[in-house]
Amino acid sequence: MKDMAWWTRQDTVLLFLIALVPVIVYEILDQKWLHLPWLPIAVVGTAVAFIISFQNNATYDRVWEARKIWGGIVNASRAWGIAVNDFITNDFTDEKVGDAELRAIRKELIFRHVAWLTALRHAMRQPRPWEHAMKHPTNREWRDMIGVREHRYLLEDELELYLSEEERAYVLSKSNKATQIISLQSKELRRLRTRGLIEDFRHMEMENLLVELYALQGKSERIKNFPYPRQYATLNSTFLWIFVILLPFGVMFEFDRIGAELVPKYPYIGANFVWLSVPFSVLVMWVFHTMERIGRVSENPFEGTPNDVPITTISRGIEIDLREMIDEDPASIPAPIEPQYDTQT
Repeated sequence: MKDMAWWTRQDTVLLFLIALVPVIVYEILDQKWLHLPWLPIAVVGTAVAFIISFQNNATYDRVWEARKIWGGIVNASRAWGIAVNDFITNDFTDEKVGDAELRAIRKELIFRHVAWLTALRHAMRQPRPWEHAMKHPTNREWRDMIGVREHRYLLEDELELYLSEEERAYVLSKSNKATQIISLQSKELRRLRTRGLIEDFRHMEMENLLVELYALQGKSERIKNFPYPRQYATLNSTFLWIFVILLPFGVMFEFDRIGAELVPKYPYIGANFVWLSVPFSVLVMWVFHTMERIGRVSENPFEGTPNDVPITTISRGIEIDLREMIDEDPASIPAPIEPQYDTQT
């Protein structure tokens, strides 16, 4: 709750001013005509509650679908690691190769797969015109605090760890880097099949894994490149602010009426009771505004906000699993990415 209050602190100040100004005009300037009946405001509030609920359900579905897609990437990646480790052998070739060369081939295929993960997560972090979470200063503040890796390191520098210089230059010259890396994997499998290092049936199985990875990549790109319908997002925000602006004009009159009833018994409290409408209005507005904002920042689950799918952490976990499968030196395997401020990235 403390983090939520800090995240919304700038909005809370604005809501406080919106609640305070009408009461000042009503009470200090004695403009007693400045109020609205409570019933229409309650109707608008009910409508806004339904709209925000619909938005939050829809955006959560997008986040959950994205998480399932990346869960599929985890499973397919582990299957790829098993296939690379067990299918590439001397069992079906007339020209045997040494164990060192087999290990080098397996390492190349595993590292190229990690390069695919790297290219894909960088593509998912690229901003789109309709993504707006990072336009809010407190969202940018959280992003800087948790340290999203893709916003701090260049793709070309990260690919240098996993691809040869020739392959890296080729991939970086293409628009969809991840797609081209899978294509390179397929070409390498064909060369290994020609050499007899992969039996025909096993070659088809590994190609099927590449097709599955393409399918998962396409699903992830679909979430990234198709925004939450803008008409809903725009109307949600408009209706919310209509409710927020109207609310104090109804609440302060109700509090003033209650205060008038208290005057005979509690003169001081009754005369100033209308001022209690300010914190009450702020509380109601804050609840509605925060629910709407949570839904808004969840619309695009790859921007790098605390509510997004932690694709960097997932990718690092896959890399560790695959490199351990091929018995890499533990000292050369990167450590898991630790959460920052109880948040995975």
